[in-house]
Amino acid sequence: MERDASRVPEVTDQDTELVTAIQSGAAERFEELVTRYEGKLYNFGLRICKDASDAEDLAQETFINIFRYLKDFRQETKFKNWMYRIATGVCHRMRRRSKYAPERELSLDEFLPADHADIDTELPEWAAMSIRQVLNRELGDHLKASVKELPPQYRLVLVLRDMEGFSTDEAAEILGITPANVKVRLHRARLFLREELKGYFHDNQPHSP
Repeated sequence: MERDASRVPEVTDQDTELVTAIQSGAAERFEELVTRYEGKLYNFGLRICKDASDAEDLAQETFINIFRYLKDFRQETKFKNWMYRIATGVCHRMRRRSKYAPERELSLDEFLPADHADIDTELPEWAAMSIRQVLNRELGDHLKASVKELPPQYRLVLVLRDMEGFSTDEAAEILGITPANVKVRLHRARLFLREELKGYFHDNQPHSP
């Protein structure tokens, strides 16, 4: 049965031409997709999986799945969003296979405000810093260590929103949850990081003579 074209959203982005070419038989161009995104997926893996070897495995397995299923990708969403959804699924499977997965994880329930209307939608201080400040090694080490302390469901939302730059709706699509859940998890994660980084920012504030 034919689909009603009027009901299919047209999605165009920088990857559309390349993906269309690969789907049309130019399989040799798949290497262009790998080159375009291998660094991003590796860095995503580092932030999520905590380990360089696991990050490499995540990127490799994600590309294998993309190559396997790209023919079925209908481009009703951005390719990048679809790719990160695959990567997130790979991350979940890797975590289940890992013998190092903790039996009990940190709960962030105490950080959830009683009134959901109080959820902060502004970027946190560290996310709005200049690149020069963010690249400060000491801050980077503090931030990486704090992010790694987050439970996976919160870490994923934080990385997608504040580090990868996806919108709330895009993060919801990638994770298969509602935008409201994205906002709640992101708020909890940001509050946790703010507490963890409070000492760093206090010690590095300029002091009046």
